[in-house]
Formats: sequence, C-alpha cells, structure tokens
Amino acid sequence: MRKLLSLRHWGHVFRKVYLLLIAREVPVKDKLLFLIPALLYWVLPDVLPFMPIDDIAVTMLLMNWFAERMERKHFLK
Repeated sequence: MRKLLSLRHWGHVFRKVYLLLIAREVPVKDKLLFLIPALLYWVLPDVLPFMPIDDIAVTMLLMNWFAERMERKHFLK
C-alpha cells in the first residue's frame, strides 16, 4: 500500500508505461489491453460525473498493472 502512495513509484510507472507503449517488442494486442479499458473508463459516464478523481485513480491502477505485466511477459524472460 505504501508503494501505491509514493510519488517516486508513480514517476517510474508513468515512464515505464510510455516506454512500453512505444516499444516494438510489445504487440499491439497487449497495448490495446491497456488502452481500450482506460479510454472506455474515461469516456463512458460513471457514477460521479465531473469528478475525475475516481477516473484518475482507476487509470493509475491500470497503468501499474500494465507496466508490471508487460515487463514480466516481454522483458524478463
């Protein structure tokens, strides 16, 4: 839990996600596995419209999951 509250951790996650999204080693299918749910969550109406805090939190958790999964799957073989 402490890791999820660390600004340093999120700085690394943002860099990793960007690098993974532009990496040729990561298939488009895997990139879409992150992008489509994140975009749908932002575009579709939710319980608290005009309150982006919940959208940001879900997107950040999805980014963390994506970065860890793609690093294990494609770069730590």
